[in-house]
Amino acid sequence: MNDALCFLNGEYLPVSQAKVGVLDRGFIFGDGIYDVVPVYGQRLFRFDEHLARLQRSMAKLRIVNPAEREEWLARCRRLVAATAESTGAADQVVYIQVTRGVAPRDHVMPVGITPTVFMMSSPMKPPTAEQRHQGVACITARDFRWERGDIKSISLLGNVMARQMSADRGALETIMFRDGFLTEAAACNVWVVHEGALLGPPKSEHVLEGIRVELLRELCEDCGIAYNLRPIPEADVLTADEVLLSSATKELLPVTKIDGDSVGHGALRGKPGPVYARLYEAYQRAKVTMSI
Repeated sequence: MNDALCFLNGEYLPVSQAKVGVLDRGFIFGDGIYDVVPVYGQRLFRFDEHLARLQRSMAKLRIVNPAEREEWLARCRRLVAATAESTGAADQVVYIQVTRGVAPRDHVMPVGITPTVFMMSSPMKPPTAEQRHQGVACITARDFRWERGDIKSISLLGNVMARQMSADRGALETIMFRDGFLTEAAACNVWVVHEGALLGPPKSEHVLEGIRVELLRELCEDCGIAYNLRPIPEADVLTADEVLLSSATKELLPVTKIDGDSVGHGALRGKPGPVYARLYEAYQRAKVTMSI
């Protein structure tokens, strides 16, 4: 990645040459936001939805959006083309980070400073065929992160700690609960299937509004699958017919073990279920029609 092309504050340059001042508030305070846009066949998937979430996060932190849509799009496309040329990878992930900028160290948000913008694209590392066929293992934990999970903040230490907990136990993700109700995983949204319906936590300050939240609503409508966002008690997750993860890089993945116990019931216990199979196929079709 050292020689990969990146974008930093108006310049395209190798990652190894990109430098940020030590008084940048992203470095000092984690005062910034980010987003990750998946790319399929060098085309950006649901770009406008990702850009809208980027704008929402900036607005919540009082960071002025430093570029128009066409500028963001042109930068993404240039980085995608450069990565495809250097690596041969047509499927990628574009990382976008905006911090408040450089200022004397003070907790109060300064005004009138120029945001720092960093962007790069790298080859996508999708789940393996084995993970899709057999499902993945997760563990559970109390959601000990900060209260504003709705902001896609670069302050990710809580998420890092949560993800490390699962890595230490040989699991893919940590599914978290706040006051006994499902929030999300360290780096994914979490879904349960109950009696054929797909259920997710309601929108709140504790949960990031994943791009796949609206996408899965659309896919459920196309597939004739009931869809609802409501509070989900921990017991409903542990006794669900199916449990799924969704994220930009994982797309949609079946969870077949939680805390060492198999997910599901009867003949499908411990195996990916039928709702996952239908939604995964619908997701693959969407990648063709929803990319620009």
